[in-house]
Amino acid sequence: MRETIGGTWLTQLIIAFMFVFVAFLALSINYSKAFRVKNEVLSIIEKHDGINNDTIKTINNYLKNNGHIEMGFCPRGSYGIIVNEFNNYEPSVSNKRYNYCISKLNSNTLNFPNRSYYDVKLFLKFNLPIIGNITTFPIEGQTKDISYPIDDGIIKYKSKLQNNS
Repeated sequence: MRETIGGTWLTQLIIAFMFVFVAFLALSINYSKAFRVKNEVLSIIEKHDGINNDTIKTINNYLKNNGHIEMGFCPRGSYGIIVNEFNNYEPSVSNKRYNYCISKLNSNTLNFPNRSYYDVKLFLKFNLPIIGNITTFPIEGQTKDISYPIDDGIIKYKSKLQNNS
């Protein structure tokens, strides 16, 4: 009887260790995919020298083709974009979910006028094989400074008040 209880306890310990290992592996795979997608979105913005209709179309097509459909809440002062709605970018609303968020931040100096950079926020879904979706994490990144960004006035600068919140 004692060996049976010991064997059962050891089997449960091995199953628990395997569950933790699979969860860690699933998280690291999802995390690396989200960072790859984020870096590609940032490079698309940098290639287009800012945000315009072509940039949004390219980003939306990239996200659709890679199956990146996670959604989350955007911070105040940023613009939220829904991939399935054609060129739908709008100032973020606190109770609405978006596929990604973009903020334009001013980095002007006396020596380098008309420079800005973009802050991009995507979302990572933490899925476990049997349990399913557990939670969603934001993944954020910034472009390099872009001199004279071509943005067609689509995305306005974030104010200093909104940057602090």
